[in-house]
Amino acid sequence: LRFRQLADRINDLLINNFDRLIAILYRMDVSDIKLKTLLKNNPGEDAGKIIAELMIERQAQKIKSKKQFPRREDNINEDERW
Repeated sequence: LRFRQLADRINDLLINNFDRLIAILYRMDVSDIKLKTLLKNNPGEDAGKIIAELMIERQAQKIKSKKQFPRREDNINEDERW
């Protein structure tokens, strides 16, 4: 999805299915404290855009972390896996 499409979808969830949006943010492990702070400090901004930026930032953090700390299972030869 492009950024604008993601932000639009988030805005749709904000209006029509808030519980689903909360579940997605929870599953992605987006910081609720950071989200609340950003929304509070930027009242005139597009909430979908703010949330989309946090989601993308969180995914980037996960990718960086996986590269930095690979799981042990990822280093096992294919023949040695169960």
